[in-house]
Amino acid sequence: MRVVVLGAGVAGEAFVAALRRLDGDAEITLVERELLGGECSYWACIPSKTLLRPLELAYRTRLTPGLGDGVAIDTAKVFAWRDEVAKQDDSSQETWVDGLGVEVVRGEAEVTEPGLVRVGGRELPYDELMVATGSVPAMPPIEGLSDVGAWTSREATTASEVPPELVIVGGGAVGCELAQFYARIGSRVTLIQSGPYLLDRIDREAGELLARTLAEDGVDVRVETRPTSVERSGGRFRLRCEASEAVEIEGTHLLVATGRRPNVEGFGFERLPMTIGKKGLEVDDRLRAAEHVWAAGDVTGVALFTHVGKYQARIAAANVAGTESRADYRAIPAVIFTDPQIAMVGDTKGDDAVTSTWSIESVSRASTYAKPKRPGFVKLFADRERGVLVGAVAVGPEAGEWLGQLTLAVRAEVPVETLRDTIQPFPTFSEAIYFAARDLET
Repeated sequence: MRVVVLGAGVAGEAFVAALRRLDGDAEITLVERELLGGECSYWACIPSKTLLRPLELAYRTRLTPGLGDGVAIDTAKVFAWRDEVAKQDDSSQETWVDGLGVEVVRGEAEVTEPGLVRVGGRELPYDELMVATGSVPAMPPIEGLSDVGAWTSREATTASEVPPELVIVGGGAVGCELAQFYARIGSRVTLIQSGPYLLDRIDREAGELLARTLAEDGVDVRVETRPTSVERSGGRFRLRCEASEAVEIEGTHLLVATGRRPNVEGFGFERLPMTIGKKGLEVDDRLRAAEHVWAAGDVTGVALFTHVGKYQARIAAANVAGTESRADYRAIPAVIFTDPQIAMVGDTKGDDAVTSTWSIESVSRASTYAKPKRPGFVKLFADRERGVLVGAVAVGPEAGEWLGQLTLAVRAEVPVETLRDTIQPFPTFSEAIYFAARDLET
């Protein structure tokens, strides 16, 4: 079996690793035009979280009695650690892929006809094709934006100097994380969100809490503010916006963080019998896009998270190898790595669910962690009739870590009564899960 994989980001790499475990004889070719490891490794998840960590530690010292007024921040060393962790050298990745018996082909790929991919002057016939081409920044319809040289997340996570003034368009995960980082390291930051609150795909209470925290960090948070045009003059950006009244916002640097869109253009996918929808390549629950064509990761548009791409890759690999495996998206977790962290899983809209919230400040761990106590909460969403969780939101220190038990509870449909009878370690923030579950009306 000849398998060609387009894209060596996390989904492509996870696919070849899973397929090789299941099939030791398949002839696998991995095609990549940039670095093996993809966006997450060099320009997104890894560098951004590395940048956030030292600033989080520095600010924690200011809330810890006995540590004085905090520690000094060495900007150059912060950026140097980022460069060490997210070094743009994929030689180790190539060695790992080679150890799997997978051939790497560098260059731009094009499907010339069903069963054949061309990369440069080389033709790669395939029996099965995996599409893992990821996503690219989605640029909003702002007049003049394409002409002013604005940053995307790539420039923001690879910069080695602190911009004096940074205007960020987009109040999602990327915009909020980078707003906090740059404000804490010395930029004057303005964060613009067109909707009524930050993180409008997560939970309003969490978004409003984060807005207050960012304001404490010095971020000028503007909600219900929609940029309409931008110009650059004299080394400054001038952004015109619609709000309750027309406003102009200026800065030395402009970052556009309004999300990403599936990367489907320029690959010749129109030559294959598959559907390219508004959200990306349409796939079934086996991750099949067409006969002998599979897709995983951001390109499917299901949920643009690294961990979802890895999960889909494993499902697709199992099916390519001849076993039956189907994706289940009921419990997709997401984490925003601000301080505090904001984590969610499942259905958190709450339209048909009963909910219960417990404050992090009310558990004993809060008294041992910081002074004054930092705000946060656990909110649970449950199906009253079935008595199981359908979603959860957690806001607090390392919330992404202790969300795990709630992710499992949603995925496995663990009864709420079992959560109430689960022994939570003391003193931990996860103790709030017990109290929130106790008060659910199920």
